[in-house]
Amino acid sequence: MTAKPLLFAALAAFAIFYLVVFLKGVRRPSGADLATGFVTNFFDTLGIGSFATTTSIFKFWKMVPDELIPGTLNAGHTLPVILQAFIYISAIDVDVLTLVLLIAAAVAGGWFGAGIVAGLPKRAVQMGMGFALLTAAAVMIVSQMGLFPLGGTAIELRGWRLVIGVICNFVFAAISTLGVGLYAPIMTMVSLLGMNPVAAFPIMMGCGAFLMPVASARFIWRKAYLAPVAAGLALGGLLAVPIAAFVVKSLPLTTLRYGVIVVVLYAAVLMLRRS
Repeated sequence: MTAKPLLFAALAAFAIFYLVVFLKGVRRPSGADLATGFVTNFFDTLGIGSFATTTSIFKFWKMVPDELIPGTLNAGHTLPVILQAFIYISAIDVDVLTLVLLIAAAVAGGWFGAGIVAGLPKRAVQMGMGFALLTAAAVMIVSQMGLFPLGGTAIELRGWRLVIGVICNFVFAAISTLGVGLYAPIMTMVSLLGMNPVAAFPIMMGCGAFLMPVASARFIWRKAYLAPVAAGLALGGLLAVPIAAFVVKSLPLTTLRYGVIVVVLYAAVLMLRRS
């Protein structure tokens, strides 16, 4: 058996583990929860990201208490991200050793980060989420202005580049449990290290798919999430991912991203004011 089938087998095992944990606490979602999951995961599959947009929706509609937002984000988006990982790892070529080591670092970082975030008081979560949203908005602006590093053509990391990638991924994953997301930092990292930016998709989705079940399980076990909303994110997202990946494939997203930036900035200011 080659490396990719082994990776898919491991991913399936993580998915089964998470389903067992998730289904024990599942509650019936509302229509708004399902719609939120569908919209955010649809655009996540196309490269916008889901954490910042979902947090903004939560804030506007007062769907989730501030202290439960990180856990709800992680618990709800885990299954759609696992599905995205199967799709992107199959479709985009990237060195398996690089992928596996970056994923392992992300899982360790996610476990470490979730253990801290799940126990934080409300004010600390509000401040952390506020700064996380400001960071996400800043990265989106830089991306829109074409200031991301161009990257190279490599599909692997070796030597000191691989060491830096592993360390960075551990840090990214730990911070992502607060609601920052992985797409922008991983895209920047692989580009700076000379990789093809397209390789960020299987790396980011693969890291998310392995770290999120681990991190989300800790949030669920500590009851640091809102179960009905998480169920809506999951079910709506599982419907949206294949539509975005196989039917729509791409959209003229420039104007939409600017709208997302405005919304995220507003949510960040609101979160910081409440802290």
